[in-house]
Amino acid sequence: MDIIEAARKYVEDLFRGNAGGHDAAHTLRVYRNAMMIQEKERNGDPETVALAALLHDADDHKLFHTENNQNARSFLASHGVDENKAERIIAAVNSVSFSQNRGKRPDTPEGKIVQDADRLDAIGAIGIARTFAYGGEHGRGPDDSIAHFHEKLLLLKDEMNTFTARTMAEERHAFMLAFLEQYARETGTEPAGSPENA
Repeated sequence: MDIIEAARKYVEDLFRGNAGGHDAAHTLRVYRNAMMIQEKERNGDPETVALAALLHDADDHKLFHTENNQNARSFLASHGVDENKAERIIAAVNSVSFSQNRGKRPDTPEGKIVQDADRLDAIGAIGIARTFAYGGEHGRGPDDSIAHFHEKLLLLKDEMNTFTARTMAEERHAFMLAFLEQYARETGTEPAGSPENA
């Protein structure tokens, strides 16, 4: 089994039973997004991108009580990844979190790609589905979940690093605005979109 296949199996086992939006299915979508962006952009080391994408949530603080990327580092060490490459993968992993990286651009092409890949999975139809899945798991009603669009999701289109991701984000962003307008009509609330977010 090669290391990419081993990483896929590792995250499937790690996230087994989780269905709140940060699960194995999310990780595999991020991996597919990342590899597609890397191929189109022709930038960054493909294996580093692949492993960073697959391991990007392996130590997510919302799910695990690990320190210093313990799960990701253990996996890389157990599969013989040399220290320099492991550190580059971990740096890309650590560039993903929205809350910890507001206003920061990753320093490496791999970090830029994996950050974009993760953020693409937070918007559009899948982003809407994940928002309500996570909200339901944490006892939030629909109106509480709608607030998340303004706090994060509607901001992501303008924070993409690569041309490929920016192009993909346009369509997904437009879909979210249409959803919010329909939601407002059905619930009799104020339309959620605004000029600066359009």
